[in-house]
Amino acid sequence: MFLPSRHYVSEHTAFIRDLLARNPGLDVDRKIGRAIWWDKEPHDLAARAKMDEGSVPQPAYVYQTK
Repeated sequence: MFLPSRHYVSEHTAFIRDLLARNPGLDVDRKIGRAIWWDKEPHDLAARAKMDEGSVPQPAYVYQTK
């Protein structure tokens, strides 16, 4: 009785669906943009090792004072 309707669509969901319907290439552009900025990996093992050198082990409880 108090459960939301199965056919309810929020304003945000309706906006995104409408945007994707009007711009079918938007999903491809999103994937390209994500690959440019976020989906990067080191090109060789030396770069990976250098990145790992800078990591600091995190304590079990970060907010505990010593």
